[in-house]
Amino acid sequence: MPNTAAKVMLPADFADAPISVVRRSVNALVTVAAVGAVVLVLLPLGAVFGYLIYKGIGSINLAFLTQIPKPPGEPGGGMANAIAGSVYILMIASVFGVPLGIGAGIYLSEYGRGTRFGNVIRFTADVLNGVPSIIVGIVAYGLVVLSQGHFSALAGGVALAIMMVPTITRTTEEMLLLVPQIVREAAYGLGVSRWRTTLSITLRTATSGVITGVMLAFARVAGETAPLLFTGVWQPILELEDEPAHGGLVPADFHLCHFALRRVAQASVGRSINLDCSDRRFGRRCATCGQPRYAQGSELKLWALESKSTS
Repeated sequence: MPNTAAKVMLPADFADAPISVVRRSVNALVTVAAVGAVVLVLLPLGAVFGYLIYKGIGSINLAFLTQIPKPPGEPGGGMANAIAGSVYILMIASVFGVPLGIGAGIYLSEYGRGTRFGNVIRFTADVLNGVPSIIVGIVAYGLVVLSQGHFSALAGGVALAIMMVPTITRTTEEMLLLVPQIVREAAYGLGVSRWRTTLSITLRTATSGVITGVMLAFARVAGETAPLLFTGVWQPILELEDEPAHGGLVPADFHLCHFALRRVAQASVGRSINLDCSDRRFGRRCATCGQPRYAQGSELKLWALESKSTS
């Protein structure tokens, strides 16, 4: 009786089977199209990056890192105020956000699983991850700026800390949940307390993942600007002894010399006026006009409005 059973195809048989010319052609065509799409996307990015390096590499020097910005129209200056302000605010945010985020993640992983309070914390962290940063800035403005009565680096640090907490919390929780339960049981069997097991064994085992979450949160808030508009953008962070104090986080409340103040005020009012500076706290001479008097930029609007009302 003939054997009518179908032949079973093994993986080796498929590997030895010839590939048709059509399949080879389609594969080559799709591969070329995919590589071309990648090049098409990366080409503008590379062009912009190369142009920035070509134009800006000559300006990177020690003065760029150690000096504050010069007034408009004066050559030189640097970004020391921006560097110092970023370092101060990020340090404050880390002091508040990192311990709170890691502590919340430990609670959710080790003590809050299945509890109503743990679910509330987990839901709140997920919601905070999706809140726009400008909303966080408004909240920090109401909590810190209005209480202090002025903008400060502390208010900016608090705003960034609020944004760091949910990311660190959820990352820490997930990393601790990846630690095998047998590790905890082994510690319990040796008579180690639960809190000691959490800190010395579970958390240490997941240290690399927790540090990754902290770095992720740090990188996210390092480029945020919207929260600082309501908290610390008008606060002078770095002032040098031999230069006027126009080196805050942004040049929005810098000090205008007598010459610059008169020119800007005349342009605002539309006629020639004679203004004098009332702020003589510094007592140093301006490099532009030689006047030993400086005026707050925030007073310019008031003087301009007064001059316009009397015209």
